Amino acid sequence: MNLGKENEYIEFKKSASLVKEGLQSVSAILNKNGKGTLYFGVKDSGDVCGLQIGNDTLNKLSQELFNQIKPSFFYTVDLKNTAEGKSFIQVDFNGLNTPYSAYGRYYLRFHDEDRIMDNDLLRDFYLSKRKDYCHHQFYRIARPKQFHTGRIL
Repeated sequence: MNLGKENEYIEFKKSASLVKEGLQSVSAILNKNGKGTLYFGVKDSGDVCGLQIGNDTLNKLSQELFNQIKPSFFYTVDLKNTAEGKSFIQVDFNGLNTPYSAYGRYYLRFHDEDRIMDNDLLRDFYLSKRKDYCHHQFYRIARPKQFHTGRIL
């Protein structure tokens, strides 16, 4: 079974031992797109290679997502099986409270690659968020239909 290609919304990890790298991708994808999917047990080519899933694998992964990515976000962790009987993990996630960090560092997604945000990029990220927030708050308080000759009525 092939799940396609990695892109700005999808990341593949062939092993559950690559949790740290997977969570860095979650942070990067959230910061760029606000939603995405992470798969464990899938090669970079998109072919499902399968995993040996222990009794507590899904719980440990869920706890790691909760503990290591800040601020909180929504996610589901599901065990999937191919027709050939190979098991893999699918993590769907979304969040709009950017920026998100993984293990105390901030990442941003570029095509199918995760890059650490340097100080300049992180500052620009915060400034653009502040601008969007201020713009949103202004229009929430004073909607355009409430304007007449530049004054709020």
